Amino acid sequence: MSVHILGIRHHGPGSARNVKNFLEALQPDIVLVEGPPEADSILSWAGHEALKPPVAILVYQPDNPQHSCFYPFAEYSPEWQAIGYAQRQHIPVRFMDLPLTHVFAIGKEKQAAAGLQQQEAAEQPSAETDDPAPEITNAKVRSLPGGPDLVAVADSDDEDLPVQQLVPAAFRHDPIAYLAHAAGHDDGERWWEHMFEYRQQDDQVFEAVSDAMGALRDELPSRDSRMERLREAWMRKMIRQAEKEMHTRIAVICGAWHAPALKNMPTQKADNDLLKGLPKVKIDCTWIPWTYSRLSYDSGYGAGVPSPGWYQHVWDHPADDGTRWMALVAKLFREQQKDTSVAHVLEAVRLANALASLRQYSRPGLEELNEATLSVLCNGEDVLMQLIQDELIVSNRIGQVPSDIPKPPLQADIERLQKKLRLPQTADFKDYVLDLRKDTDLDRSIFLHRLELLGIRWGDRQQTSGKGTFKEQWRLQWDPSFSVDIIEKGSWGNTVLEAATQYILDVSGKTATLREVCRMLESALPAELPKVVDALILRINNLAAAAGDVLQLLEVIPSLVNITRYGNVRKTDADLVLNIVESMISRVCISLPAACTAVGEDAALELLEQFQAMNDAINLLQHAHLTTAWTDTLQAISANSQSAPVIAGYASRLLFDFKILNSEMLFNRFSIAMSVANAPAVAAAWLEGFLKGSGTLLLLDDTLWQMVCSWVGQLENDIFMQILPLLRRTFSNFTAPERKKLGEKVRKGTDGGPAPTTVANGIDDTRAALGIPVVMKMLGFFHPENQAE
Repeated sequence: MSVHILGIRHHGPGSARNVKNFLEALQPDIVLVEGPPEADSILSWAGHEALKPPVAILVYQPDNPQHSCFYPFAEYSPEWQAIGYAQRQHIPVRFMDLPLTHVFAIGKEKQAAAGLQQQEAAEQPSAETDDPAPEITNAKVRSLPGGPDLVAVADSDDEDLPVQQLVPAAFRHDPIAYLAHAAGHDDGERWWEHMFEYRQQDDQVFEAVSDAMGALRDELPSRDSRMERLREAWMRKMIRQAEKEMHTRIAVICGAWHAPALKNMPTQKADNDLLKGLPKVKIDCTWIPWTYSRLSYDSGYGAGVPSPGWYQHVWDHPADDGTRWMALVAKLFREQQKDTSVAHVLEAVRLANALASLRQYSRPGLEELNEATLSVLCNGEDVLMQLIQDELIVSNRIGQVPSDIPKPPLQADIERLQKKLRLPQTADFKDYVLDLRKDTDLDRSIFLHRLELLGIRWGDRQQTSGKGTFKEQWRLQWDPSFSVDIIEKGSWGNTVLEAATQYILDVSGKTATLREVCRMLESALPAELPKVVDALILRINNLAAAAGDVLQLLEVIPSLVNITRYGNVRKTDADLVLNIVESMISRVCISLPAACTAVGEDAALELLEQFQAMNDAINLLQHAHLTTAWTDTLQAISANSQSAPVIAGYASRLLFDFKILNSEMLFNRFSIAMSVANAPAVAAAWLEGFLKGSGTLLLLDDTLWQMVCSWVGQLENDIFMQILPLLRRTFSNFTAPERKKLGEKVRKGTDGGPAPTTVANGIDDTRAALGIPVVMKMLGFFHPENQAE
């Protein structure tokens, strides 16, 4: 009976190749793999031809799906190759890590203890403690060969909590860096790659790794992590169980860091005592597609790799000297219309191999290839290197899972609709422009809006060009973490329609804010949820009737008016919404004039934005009786001397736009507002409101232009400096072309001709000269004998 401990690096192509070769030579009768034992029930799917990596095992609590974790696999993951070998040879294969039923329960207890500690600290704010509650962090830790340890980093405690974020157990130091430094290298990642992942000879590699990890565990300062001790104790328990079953050749695939702990076993009693009385929670698991971008540790997955796409290339072409890789780079550049010749490729390969030789490497690695690409193919400009990073080094590959694999009903319904509507899951983003007049596009829009309501933000709505409401643009990009959201929302229903309906009904019933309910209605209408729409309209009606704040109604009216536009495009009845809107507008028009008095400057500016949105809503409705009620309200505000100046100015401008005020009436109101009897700051605020949103008025109306110029010209210097910030704010809201034309008008004069040569505006030089002798005589400087001169 023999036990063979194969210490590996997760997601390492060299480690995967070594494992594959070792197993083929050993021919074990059982394979134990580091992973969650709960997933043994779904391991049989790993041999299914439709399960194509990258994929991941999702493990979660059914009663709390957000408490979950992933175990990802690429084709070049050693665990994946070990599982594949066992299934091809029809021998048992099991996961041997500490069951997550215990890990999650320990985490739950730890979180409860942390919450109690925080509560006690809150009750005694002056007390100090040397043992604060652990702060869970998503700190990014370098990929180590010690195991994925899919738990959170607990910076101030020695017990790690399982959460959805994929980060390994905390290491104060990178132990591989010590080995690299001893070998004369300053980068542990690159040293490990060249020593193990690129290495072609696998003689005694596992013995060397085990010896190195054993030395590191003995020499380096380590934290006595309870979770790590529990995990390794359980792994030893699984090895003993395999021995009791009389398996003669046992292969154990684990993270290299754990190899010494599994080779040098303590007593069985010590492990049993350590594992005794562990708490439990209910656990479920399934297979889900994964992506290479999520396999990268840049995504926050600490046991990930920096270059998943490059590792796939190393796995597929282990003997490549860089020629195949440079050919892929050249192909990518040519697709981007960048000229790249065969000579470029050959020269880049030569340079990469020369760099590897200078650095005493057996073959060029990714760094050498990138440096050669930058020098030869990019001419020293690194703009295109980001393209290589995204498309080749990381790659946008996404895995596949069989359609008949056991999965939650809601997830099955989503996948059915994705297939029906031809909206495939992709690792890279894909844009869709939907014409809502077409049935398929309308169904796609409804589906995406329902997912958005459920908080599954697969689609991101983009701005569309042109006018009208019949077009939508979405950008879709699948993220494996959506699987957790889908499982969580599955408690509300087995289909997208049922889940979205029940979820929004529940949320809306707990929401007492009119604004939030209106937003829900705005989202529910394009999602075609009739039960939700009826319930939300009833709730809005009740909240609006009880609302005593007119400003709250003013805030929600524009969104409700926007909702009425869906009536024609989406074939929905918006009359109920329109009735509510008309009632709310009537209440606003009655109460708004009083609400505009005694308003502070900041509140007035906020109210000004709501005024503009309200006016746009009135114009959008095009209902004569509502427009009349609105203009009557504007007149009351404009004529009231107690109204906030910025609001009164804007109301006057809108009355001019509605043709309620003619030019003469507008001139009179402007003259009164700009009168010297008013404080300069008040006049400037009135002007800011009057000119809000458009400088065209000043460009086209010379009379108004002269009034503004005269008012500015008569200001004293100190007063002008006081109101200059207000004037700058006013004119900064104009468009760049408007500001440019206004500047030209100032330079050229009102009529577009050359500016007058006189300093004082409006002075006739000829008539002024006739008055000079009279003034001189009055001052005693006039002599008759000088008259002839």
